[in-house]
Amino acid sequence: MVTLLILVLDDLFAAIGGEYVSVKSAGNLSALFDVGGIVGGILAGHLSDKLDARATTAASFMYAAIPSMLLYRNYGGTSRLMNILLMMIAGLFVNGPYALITTAVSADLGTHSSLKGDSRALATVTAIIDGTGSMGAALGPLLTGFLSSKGWDAVFIMLVVGALSAGLLLSRLVLSELSEKFSKRLTCEQHNSEDSASQPLLRDQR
Repeated sequence: MVTLLILVLDDLFAAIGGEYVSVKSAGNLSALFDVGGIVGGILAGHLSDKLDARATTAASFMYAAIPSMLLYRNYGGTSRLMNILLMMIAGLFVNGPYALITTAVSADLGTHSSLKGDSRALATVTAIIDGTGSMGAALGPLLTGFLSSKGWDAVFIMLVVGALSAGLLLSRLVLSELSEKFSKRLTCEQHNSEDSASQPLLRDQR
């Protein structure tokens, strides 16, 4: 995503708020995507730990990235301040789950009980995740070059489809997390009700 924005920003918004954007300025503006990504990574990690729901957090961020990219496409050229703000918001929602997947999720998968304590599995899982990301970074500019000839709307449609696909691919894990949380909550409520029901009996026995 960052690579694509650096490549296309100069052509996408030749003028922001009536002011010409040079290649240097386009690069500086694109760097703000990573600034938002830093905040997004911290926020995603905090929410994941607090809610104990990594897949749900990652999927929520990916779905939120869709309107943020559409807003950037439609309003990023109105003013430099709006461009900066929307760029950072897009970085927050796109890079947030990326940071979560490449760290906490890879560690969880690598230490899963089904792997029977194989320490080498963590490196394998991490390599697969990073390799997949590198493949996307290589294919993204190629697709952008092809789609940009049809208009920048096609490029942003590609980005939206990518974010939507990532969210949908996490759906099974999200349902599993929600089901597990619901089961734990139901069990806890049953235990509480049993404890409450046993209190009068204990008092009567005394």
